[in-house]
Amino acid sequence: MAQPKTAQKDAYSLILDAIDSGVYRPGDRLVESELADRFGVSRTPIREALQRLETQSLLTRDGRSLIVASLDHNQMAELYAVRTELEGLAARLAARHATEEEVRVLRDMVTEDRQLMGDPAALARANRRFHKMIHLSSHNRFLVQQLDLVHRSMALMGATSLAAQGRGEIAMAEHQAIVDAIARRDEDAAYKALKDHISVAFVTRLKLENRDPLAT
Repeated sequence: MAQPKTAQKDAYSLILDAIDSGVYRPGDRLVESELADRFGVSRTPIREALQRLETQSLLTRDGRSLIVASLDHNQMAELYAVRTELEGLAARLAARHATEEEVRVLRDMVTEDRQLMGDPAALARANRRFHKMIHLSSHNRFLVQQLDLVHRSMALMGATSLAAQGRGEIAMAEHQAIVDAIARRDEDAAYKALKDHISVAFVTRLKLENRDPLAT
């Protein structure tokens, strides 16, 4: 009896990962049979996974079809407002509760992620791991759950802000400031550094969204 649950979880994770990595972008239509063929999963768990994603507002209806949802300007601003506060709280709690081992992992992440400059996709994946580590270092399961929901919705924004010219170098410096504050156990500084980091990312994304398509 455990097999259907496992298959359902796998189908959900596979589709979610495909959206998160940009295989399926906002506006793309998702078809049960095509997804089943792509992932080697039967159509029943695919159907259940699609229903779950629709319930979470990651998919929306276009007639009888399900498409990957997109965020308008106001929705994006609302999402960033929530993300900024929750991420800041996570950094504050990490400064209070993170173990020495967790701080060491965060430091190592910053060092290793600097090697990914020039590869926005790899840098985006590393960025998600870095933020997830801060969430876990908060040692607050309810906050982690809420941030997981927020980060799922971030997948609907399409291209990463780390693709902007020079953003990778700036982001790594911001990550270093966050980790330094956490290591010092400076809760206020960690909170501010993380909030400032998200604010700069939002400004960068807005510029990307509104740049002149005819500009070189």
